[in-house]
Amino acid sequence: MANHSSSYPILCASFNQDTSYFAIGTRDGFKVFDSETGTLRYERAIGGFIIVEMLFSSSLLAIVGAGEQPSLSPRRLCLFNTTTGAARRELNFLTSVLAIRLNRKRLVVVLQEKTYIYDLNSLSILDTIDTVPNSKGLCAFSPSLDGCFLALPASTTRGSVLVYNVMELHSHCEIDAHRSPLAAIVFSPNGMYIATASEQGTIIRVHLISEATKSYSFRRGAYPSTIFSLSFGPSTQFPDVLVATSSSGSVHAFSLGLGMNQRSRRSSSFFGSIIPDSVNDVLDPAHHVLHNVVPAGVKSYAVIRKVDRVPDTSISESVAYRATVSIITYSGSFQEYTLIINQKNESSWHLERRFDLLTAISDNIISS
Repeated sequence: MANHSSSYPILCASFNQDTSYFAIGTRDGFKVFDSETGTLRYERAIGGFIIVEMLFSSSLLAIVGAGEQPSLSPRRLCLFNTTTGAARRELNFLTSVLAIRLNRKRLVVVLQEKTYIYDLNSLSILDTIDTVPNSKGLCAFSPSLDGCFLALPASTTRGSVLVYNVMELHSHCEIDAHRSPLAAIVFSPNGMYIATASEQGTIIRVHLISEATKSYSFRRGAYPSTIFSLSFGPSTQFPDVLVATSSSGSVHAFSLGLGMNQRSRRSSSFFGSIIPDSVNDVLDPAHHVLHNVVPAGVKSYAVIRKVDRVPDTSISESVAYRATVSIITYSGSFQEYTLIINQKNESSWHLERRFDLLTAISDNIISS
């Protein structure tokens, strides 16, 4: 997630594919942290970076400079090896690189009106996708090789999503998700679901990719807000929880499992049988808010690192969800909360740790 505004000390932030590490780019360089311990594992002070993406916990980084130095052009993608401290390969483009996504087989490079698909090992171009103008580099990527999809905006006036199969190199479907242009999109880890938010930021929708059908709609709030990030829980089966950050300064969590159970109960009732599914979806109540996590307007990025099932003391022989939610603010802080949701849809948030990303001291280099 890159940020081109000069008002923040952090220019970009990203977690790797299994959220075991995260990286930030600043005006001075980039840093890589261990998500579990918060340890700074690698840093490089060579100038500003607007994109830093990891390949799992390997030594390979895909980095793009902020353009403050000739050698760090935003039109140049560098595949950087943290073990050797040197560039492995470089790719140059006619316009600025706005986003990068990768897995063990594919490298995706998003420009304003084109997206390139590369074979990661040979760096040969496999396909070029002509897109609508995409000045924010908005995209989503599922790193799973079994359900490896790329999502891109399909319209500048509506919230339509193009879903592209990156392994088989063809368009999979187009989803008309919102009436307003898209602001955020994300896949579930297995590529089965996609969550979207529009520039209005009031409704978050979840679609099943295989059928391009809407499964959920959650109301974030009544007033418009900019959605900064969306993230599913790490489950490789059915996603348990979806989390969102917004310009309101709050973190919103939506329990998909509880939403399905409650919607099923409504559908089996008399009123549920006569109210359309689209109305039922909007009324899904599985919504849990942590207010004032960051000052309003400060950009933030949250992921759900893990979800456990624990005994639910409120109901005998039942279980509750316990989610670990990590939050990076572009003002320079890392926060981590535990969110517990029981079967009655009651929730509680607990702050586990908080530290400053900009003053962290390096420990040792990440493993190759």
